[in-house]
Amino acid sequence: MTFLPLGGAVVIAFVGRERAAAIRWVAFLFSLLTFLITVCLYFQFDPHNGDMQFQQMHAWMKSPIVGYHLGVDGLSVLMILLTGFLTPLSVLVSWTGINTRVKEFFIFLLALETGMMGVFASLDLILFFVFWEVMLIPMYFLIGIWGHERRVYAAIKFVLFTMVGSAFMLTGIIYLYTITHTFDFQQVLHHLTTYSSIPIQAERWLFLAFFIAFAIKVPVFPFHTWLPDAHVEAPTAGSVILAGVLLKMGTYGMLRFCLPLFPDASREFAPIVCGLAIVGIIYGALVAMVQPDLKKLVAYSSVAHLGFCVLGIFAFRPEAIEGAIYQMFSHGVSTGALFMLVGMLYERRHTRLISEFGGLATTIPIYSTFFLIVALSSLGLPMLNGFVGEFLIIVGSFYSHAAYAALASVGVVLAAVYLLWMYQRVFYGEVTNPKNRALPDCDFREKLILTVMVVVIIAMGIYPQPFLRRMDRNVTALMQRLDNRSLTMINRTPLGRVGGGR
Repeated sequence: MTFLPLGGAVVIAFVGRERAAAIRWVAFLFSLLTFLITVCLYFQFDPHNGDMQFQQMHAWMKSPIVGYHLGVDGLSVLMILLTGFLTPLSVLVSWTGINTRVKEFFIFLLALETGMMGVFASLDLILFFVFWEVMLIPMYFLIGIWGHERRVYAAIKFVLFTMVGSAFMLTGIIYLYTITHTFDFQQVLHHLTTYSSIPIQAERWLFLAFFIAFAIKVPVFPFHTWLPDAHVEAPTAGSVILAGVLLKMGTYGMLRFCLPLFPDASREFAPIVCGLAIVGIIYGALVAMVQPDLKKLVAYSSVAHLGFCVLGIFAFRPEAIEGAIYQMFSHGVSTGALFMLVGMLYERRHTRLISEFGGLATTIPIYSTFFLIVALSSLGLPMLNGFVGEFLIIVGSFYSHAAYAALASVGVVLAAVYLLWMYQRVFYGEVTNPKNRALPDCDFREKLILTVMVVVIIAMGIYPQPFLRRMDRNVTALMQRLDNRSLTMINRTPLGRVGGGR
């Protein structure tokens, strides 16, 4: 599953550059086969088993000892499924939009999928870091070559921000190795659980080293400034993968590393992190509201939606953490679909300015219907996927701190404002621009892509239990880890009042 997409990239490398149709089909078939494997992984995953499953372990380096150690639990299996789901759809959405250097584009896209799979499956800290860094290379080229006017600036900004965070994380990984003498995540966790060997001051610095890397990737306010540029300048497939998967690596890292490895520091910094998350929720929504560009509006909406995920993680309530994981999956589907829709409209009009549209519901009714359903899912309408995660996060945050829930709820209202107002300006009213009168409606390929997305959106909104069931055991184990260590705060000098709690 991890290296099958890279195998597809190797096959494409041997296909003639002039055979663009064959290159597209090879990319689609390899990404589709990878998705089918992730579906098998999802259904074979035992939700009653809280341990790592489907583990692979091989020796990689002897000094220091680094292992090729992969495995999945209830958190990573959902992120892997999301990665496998979005990649073939990203290939399809690029079918007609990418006409230059087609061969290189799909090589980088498949290589990116291997990097993302590796990040979510790695159980060795060095292996995780390698996949984390390798993933930057194809995304850099996807933005820098196939992006829009300011693509090189956006690509460099994306890489620089991420690498600064990576430097902090690598420092933390090396320090952990000096204490535990292993890079294996499970052994590190066992050592820190069995022996309380990290002084509180060191634990604070380690938490910050990892958290900054993940906060930049999310991105948490005020580390968000790279995101709008990267989204706006990236090609459609790049925006889909960036919003759908890459941003989730930050929240995944917080759940995988920050909370279990540094539970005391996590509780100490929780009020600050929750405050930044709430600022991001409200700030992202307010800035999205005034955007003249459709793609930038969706980009800032991601800042707000990922703020909900961070708030749920650091509320330290099981329902809030499950809601955060569910929202990570849900946001990947909804926002990925929004970027696909914006890309389809851009291919028709070569502009994303809201002022250039109006009355599109008359000329392209099928497209308008799909856009409405996806927009409603993004704003959290009940019976659609966006509602479940936000509801669980707000409920859990209320138990942790009522003010968190009240302030986060403002973001829900603002999301309805900027999405519905945008929809009104683009799709309702008279057709005032003659260029909009003859726009073609969705073709078969676009209908297929959007139908798949809408089916998943509705299914997740009506019946979320299959997804929630797979994360129950791991969230319970994480809460036990946090609760068992919370008493140690009594004998340690606190940074401030402990946030969260049960």
